[in-house]
Amino acid sequence: MAGGSGLIERFYREVMAGGNLDLIDELGSAAFTDHEEPMPGQPAGLDGIRFYVNTFRSAFPDIRVKAIEPTMVDGDLEAAQVVLAGTHHGELMGTAPTGNTVEFSGIDIIRVQDGKVVEHWGATNMLKMLQQIGAVQM
Repeated sequence: MAGGSGLIERFYREVMAGGNLDLIDELGSAAFTDHEEPMPGQPAGLDGIRFYVNTFRSAFPDIRVKAIEPTMVDGDLEAAQVVLAGTHHGELMGTAPTGNTVEFSGIDIIRVQDGKVVEHWGATNMLKMLQQIGAVQM
């Protein structure tokens, strides 16, 4: 990403898809605040990020990044749309594994201070993902 910090891309490629949870402490500030609606049981702060990643990696062990675009940087803010895909091989929020393949997206906005993420705003299309595993009927 020209001119940007690329922290969103690093998070999704190295932490979410790659499984490097140790990188959370390198990318995120101890003062991290997440403004996205938490998942059931998700704690605050960096522990909440670990919970989020572990939940998705357990449910979708083959989770991968399909796309990260567009990415935008303005001062201390970075934003991107991320598309993830994977196969439902583990329990997710009470739904037993189905073997279904899912693809869903999210929008992330982060504020960076001293090279670390201090705030996050986001919206993940959980409804689409839950529909794809059969947890929600429409």
